[in-house]
Amino acid sequence: MLPPLGISQYLNTPSKLTETLVKVVEEIVTGKEIAIAFSGGLDCGIIAAIAAELTESIKLYTVGTENSYDVNEAKKMAESFGIDCEYLLITEDNLIRNIHEMIEITKTVNPIVLSFEVPLFYISKYSKENYIMTGQGADELFAGYFKYVGLSEYNLKNLMKTDMEKLIGITLPHERVVSRYFGKTMLYPYLDSRVLDISKKMNVKDLIFGEVRKNCLREVAKDVGRPEIAVKRKKAAQYGSGTMSVLRRIAKQKGVTINEVIRGISVGEY
Repeated sequence: MLPPLGISQYLNTPSKLTETLVKVVEEIVTGKEIAIAFSGGLDCGIIAAIAAELTESIKLYTVGTENSYDVNEAKKMAESFGIDCEYLLITEDNLIRNIHEMIEITKTVNPIVLSFEVPLFYISKYSKENYIMTGQGADELFAGYFKYVGLSEYNLKNLMKTDMEKLIGITLPHERVVSRYFGKTMLYPYLDSRVLDISKKMNVKDLIFGEVRKNCLREVAKDVGRPEIAVKRKKAAQYGSGTMSVLRRIAKQKGVTINEVIRGISVGEY
């Protein structure tokens, strides 16, 4: 465990983004017990790596079906970090119950939003800590989605702006309703104003080079001494957790679409 102050002296030629993220995470974790939503990917891996050097009062939570991509990746990374990780397993039965509860709490019936938000719902519901830190915002700020590849700078910036507006207008309100319901507070280090300011000054090569996305965050991973995180590939939460596979299986069994499954869950048919 590194001392909680002066962590930058341990970094490998840190960038401004690295130094800022370290400062933001340090401010967030100081004096709190923190749950980290942990899929074993790049964004959450960076904040977990930083937090692990600043405090022992953190715990990782990974949500997924047995042997899902996220669970397998998280197990490997948590072991290398030496941080306690709790695995919240998704089954067909508990997924139906929890989606029904999520709909009741948020009034959201959009299947994409619901499937994407399953991991954070489970963590909000079952974590013991009062604060939950996530990697939300990294994809919108630093071009993490595959759909960004090959776009002109103008189109890239416009689409990133649109996606950020959706995050702020739809995703974050949904998450805050859920977290408040369970007495938790969501923490978003990537959405800190200082990180936002840095992202605005970045050029396209900082974001995408060829098909490699989030170049700047891959450099942050190297800065904090975790180069293995830098090669992590992105997998959307609904797929990495196995949520979409379970919903497809239910839909196939019942001979309906996923949208119809969600509607059925919302009215208590399943």
